[in-house]
Amino acid sequence: MAEISEAQPKESDETPQPSNLDPETMRKTKPGVKRLILTLSVLLSFLIGLPFLLKSVEIYRSQLPFRDIDSLSAAIESNPILFPCHFHAVFVNFPAASSSSSGNQLGFSIYSRMQKLFPKTPLCGACSNCSVSVTLDSSGLLDGFKYDRNLDNFDENLDEYLESLLSKDGKYTVVVVNREDVEEVRAVVGKFRHAWIEGRIENAEELVERIAEIFVKVFVNGGKEEGSIHGEFMPVGADGRVVLSFNLLNADPRDWVYDWDFQSMEEILLAPIVEALRPLADVSVESQVLYHTPKSSFSYWDEKLTSHVFSTKDLPFFVNSNEWHLDTSTAAGGRSKVLQFVVYIPSSRECPLFLQLPNGELSLTNGFISPMWGGVVVWNPPACLNISESTHPLRHTMSLKDMKKVFEIFTGQLRQLFGLKSDSMVTSASGMSILLASERGFAKWERDVLSRQHTCFNLLQCGTTLGSLSRLVQSLPRMIIMDEIGKQVKFSLEAAKLTLTNASLGIYDASAVSSRQARSLAEDAFYHPSMMSVSYYSFEHCFAVYSPFFLPVSLHVLLAVLREWKRYKQEQKKYLAWKNKGI
Repeated sequence: MAEISEAQPKESDETPQPSNLDPETMRKTKPGVKRLILTLSVLLSFLIGLPFLLKSVEIYRSQLPFRDIDSLSAAIESNPILFPCHFHAVFVNFPAASSSSSGNQLGFSIYSRMQKLFPKTPLCGACSNCSVSVTLDSSGLLDGFKYDRNLDNFDENLDEYLESLLSKDGKYTVVVVNREDVEEVRAVVGKFRHAWIEGRIENAEELVERIAEIFVKVFVNGGKEEGSIHGEFMPVGADGRVVLSFNLLNADPRDWVYDWDFQSMEEILLAPIVEALRPLADVSVESQVLYHTPKSSFSYWDEKLTSHVFSTKDLPFFVNSNEWHLDTSTAAGGRSKVLQFVVYIPSSRECPLFLQLPNGELSLTNGFISPMWGGVVVWNPPACLNISESTHPLRHTMSLKDMKKVFEIFTGQLRQLFGLKSDSMVTSASGMSILLASERGFAKWERDVLSRQHTCFNLLQCGTTLGSLSRLVQSLPRMIIMDEIGKQVKFSLEAAKLTLTNASLGIYDASAVSSRQARSLAEDAFYHPSMMSVSYYSFEHCFAVYSPFFLPVSLHVLLAVLREWKRYKQEQKKYLAWKNKGI
């Protein structure tokens, strides 16, 4: 029987050949990019969130005009602020022959002598571009005035008459009246911007000398030798405010108790003074009455003077800071300046009490001043002569007459605190000049002197403050600068530029007002509450604060991206190697 055999599957003729693919160096398929895209997306999410992080820790900074600040500070420091001053001399009852040539010659002589009196280096706040004009009056400037020295209030009436005739263009005028019937030559400085010299004029050189000295030493320098008030002696606060605090101190109320009608005196004497000082400062007035306020120094009984005496050596210890609670003002906030004026009423154990001068004489005012603090007047009440042993002393009120005397002394002390003379005489090489007292406490030419000096000091302080602010802001890039600070700096620069313009035009009051505003705004910007905040710090500090939260994660993500990118490049290289071999 034949065998049926199943067909056996035919073995393939092709036998597997050994492969040349090395997995370490080649691969057949393209490397995947999913892992790379995933790691890059994580890194991209971090990069997208980075601006939001920086915005959340951003410090707001208003743009400040640094260039304008630097230019203003450099201009103020390099060039002293000078004001144009114009002077006019009027000669009455002088020969009118060749008046034009004589007037020009006199004007040149006065101008030459004034230049010798000016300091070689111009002081800030002084006069520059001075001009001197001369008028030879032969028609009789004083024809409408009854010229008689024996009349009451002759000088005051002549002062008002000259003010009504002379020009109101800001010139400082000296009227020289030649009178053959008056041998004595007398010089008087009025309450406005003029003075007059009267008498028999015989020496022209001495007359020129005296006119020049009145122009320079009185109208320009204010009657002072140094010619300028230093900034530390200007009793005005950085914010342009001054508080005049008047205090009535009863040393021992068991002896007597005194009160005063301060409101009446404020309306009569203080209101004109406050109005006169308005261009220089914002002045406010307050008062109080204190009890149990003994002085710190000791006094002794003088048999010859029959009174208790304290000397000038005791003045530094007179004010009792522990018992005199004077600084109670609510109006003097911030950087305002408080000037204390004290009426001290001694106790019965040391009454009457007088101040003895170094020459042995008693002080006429029985008072003294303390620079940048105020003044003290010792007032001995009439009850000194009738000391009562009553256990319940009666209350007294200072009479208006006594108060007027005391406040006139206070006016003189206030003038001294502002650097002016408290007496009515100015002594110079050519003679003495009488100063007429103004009911406003300060003559118009004295207010001009204060305005010039105050303007100079304010601008110097403004430039210094803005310069310090500019350097501080640039040195701390993460300091908060609010928009309000930027506006204050901008307005301060505008006020300073306006001050320079007014100064160049010789507008004294407007210069003082704008300079006060410039300084006040600069101080407000520098001491703004946001500037004192602890929210600003360096970038290194910011990095140290936030790096523990974000740096570890960010570092791992960055390393993962670099590692995945490196792997992808290697796998891509393997694929290209296999492709180049054609396998």
